[in-house]
Amino acid sequence: MISILIPIRNEYENLEDIERIFKENFYEIKHEVILINDFSNDNSLIKAEEISSKNKNFVVLNNQKKGLGGAINLGIQSANGKFICIMMADFSDDINDLKKYYTLMEENNYDAVFGSRFTADSIVVGYPKQKLLLNRVFNFIVSLVFLNRYRDYTNAFKIYKSEMIKSFLPLVSESFNIFLELPLKVISRKYNFKVIPINWRTRKKGKAKFKIKELRSKYLFTLIYCFIERILLNKKK
Repeated sequence: MISILIPIRNEYENLEDIERIFKENFYEIKHEVILINDFSNDNSLIKAEEISSKNKNFVVLNNQKKGLGGAINLGIQSANGKFICIMMADFSDDINDLKKYYTLMEENNYDAVFGSRFTADSIVVGYPKQKLLLNRVFNFIVSLVFLNRYRDYTNAFKIYKSEMIKSFLPLVSESFNIFLELPLKVISRKYNFKVIPINWRTRKKGKAKFKIKELRSKYLFTLIYCFIERILLNKKK
């Protein structure tokens, strides 16, 4: 079974789409969808609980530590699947790529599969130009620091072996930088991962929660923290 973690904060408009997409496209794979309410102040929690009451595959959790990091930590702790995948509630990621992730994990002994939105075979629609430039620069810097050719560290949409990712807990990042912390820990600990091209489309409903100015220092903190951790791990060996 695969556990799909979807943090939600004021995502009422997208919740019906989430229910429909999984019903129509993921019914053949045993799964649980864990919706983690992160202090929404709209009717997201009510809608999530309504969906869960009608669908045995949906579980609702209420975050106790405000922030995306707290929501992801809670979701990982509660997941029952052999694999754990994180997706965003706006469904900018492609459900067909989730199927590819699952198949690769089932058929191979990968500890993780990382998607990359920036390969020749990827399709990216509506990515803001300023955000794209900053994304590419920062991911290039991370690649240099960690001497790794992967180029999409900061994207949330990845899949991990449950046993492995649970061993990383507690994760220290409090916001979107948690999506940098996770792959860097996989790389630092020399786990086996596969990189594949994935597609991405900008959200159609609701407001994006990602704020570049607010998150710069947090991403820098995570990069430094994970680099120091890597040095310490190498010294132990």
